[in-house]
Amino acid sequence: MTAPRKALPAIDPQRCTGCGWCVGVCPPHVLSLQVQGPERFGPKRSVLHDAPGCTGCALCALRCPFDAIRMVRNSPQ
Repeated sequence: MTAPRKALPAIDPQRCTGCGWCVGVCPPHVLSLQVQGPERFGPKRSVLHDAPGCTGCALCALRCPFDAIRMVRNSPQ
């Protein structure tokens, strides 16, 4: 018997403003704000940095004021 697939946050970089609300509300602290691209400066965006640690609670998606996060079921291993 296999465990049910959990949903993980998929972050739309075009909608994410880097406000950090999702990072603050995440119970297992698996989201962070990071600069996107090769530059070491610029706007930060939310990133799921620890997918195995995500509980799939969807608090990040519910809290995002820009609808930049949707929960997506991950593919079976």
